[in-house]
Amino acid sequence: MSLPRHVLEPFANLSCVNKYLDSQMVDVPVSPLREEEVAPVEEIIATVFYSTLQCSAGGMGGGSGLLWIGRALIVFQLVNGVLGWGKEGHFATCKIAEGYLTEDALAAINELLPDSAEGDLANVCSWPDEIRFHLRWSSPLHYIDTPDFKCNYEYCRDCHDSAGRKDRCVTGAIYNYTMQLKSAYQNSVSEAKYNLTEALMFLSHFIGDVHQPLHVGFTGDLGGNSIIVRWFRRKTNLHHVWDNMIIESALKTFYSSNITTMIQTIQGNITDGWANDISSWESCKNNHTVCPEPYASESVSLACKYAYKNATPGSTLKDDYFLSRLPIVEKRLAQGGIRLAATLNRIFASQIKIAEARR
Repeated sequence: MSLPRHVLEPFANLSCVNKYLDSQMVDVPVSPLREEEVAPVEEIIATVFYSTLQCSAGGMGGGSGLLWIGRALIVFQLVNGVLGWGKEGHFATCKIAEGYLTEDALAAINELLPDSAEGDLANVCSWPDEIRFHLRWSSPLHYIDTPDFKCNYEYCRDCHDSAGRKDRCVTGAIYNYTMQLKSAYQNSVSEAKYNLTEALMFLSHFIGDVHQPLHVGFTGDLGGNSIIVRWFRRKTNLHHVWDNMIIESALKTFYSSNITTMIQTIQGNITDGWANDISSWESCKNNHTVCPEPYASESVSLACKYAYKNATPGSTLKDDYFLSRLPIVEKRLAQGGIRLAATLNRIFASQIKIAEARR
C-alpha cells in the first residue's frame, strides 16, 4: 500500500556498490511496524480507554470494560521507552552540535527550522520519535539489526527492514536525508522536490540514533528490547536502559536533574579530555559529506563490550553497571553532536567554499 501523496517521503535507493554517489530517489511504501514499536504511551492509553467507552456504549458488561483498563495498564508498562535516545539524549546531541556549526550552516538551519523549534535545533531533534507511529514507513529507519553475536556491521547485509527491503535502516536514512539537503543547497539548479525541514529533523535525529549502541544491536533480541532486566528496582528492558535510564539516573545523581548542566559537563570533556579526537570524529574518508558506516560499527562493538555484557535476562543492573556504562553514553552523545555538526557544515557550505574545495 502506498502513502497518500501529501505524506509521501522520497527515499534513497542506495546501491551497495556506491551507496552515496550513485543513489536514486524513490518513494517509500508503508512499512509494518517493528514488533516492539508502538505509539506514544499517551496515545495508546487514550485509544484503549476510548475503545472501553465504545464497548460500554455497545452494551458490553462492566467486566469487559475493566478488562480493557487492565490491558491498558499492562501496555503502559510494556511500551515504556521503546524509542531512540530519549528526549534528553537527542536534545543533548543537537545542543552539542549547535556549538560547532559554521555561520553558513547556522543560517541555513535557521531558515529551515519550524516555528515550534523557536530558533533552536535541539528543540525538534526528537520529532522523528513523535511521528514514527503515524508515518509507519519511518519506523525501521531508527535502527539496524545485526546478526546475533557477530559484533560487526555490514551495510549490504544488515541495512533492510523486516520485509527485506534494502536501505531501510538508520545508516540508509542518514545517506538519504543528507542527499536531500545537499541536492537543494549545492546544486546550481535546485528542484523543490523534498521537504527540507523534515529532512533536517530526520537527519539530526538519526545521527543521534546511530550512536546509541543498541540501535545497532542483535536481531534475535531486537536490539535489547526483548531482554527484560531490572534497573535497580524498576523492571524494564535493556534497550530502554540505554535509551533513557542511564541518562535519567545520571541527571538525578550527578547533575541535579538539570540537562543543561550535563551538557556543559560533556562540552567540557570535549574541550579537555577529547580535544585531540575531535578532528578524527569530524572527518569522513574520501571527502564524503556523511559517513555513518564507522558510527554503526562503533556502536555494535560497544553493544557487545558494554551493553550486553553482564545484562542477561532477569538480571538486576545496579551501580557497577551504571557507573561503568555512563562514560560510554556521554562519549557517544559527544561524538554524535560533533559528527552532526560536521555533516551539517559540509552540507551547508557556501557555493564559493565548495568550489574552492574542489580545485
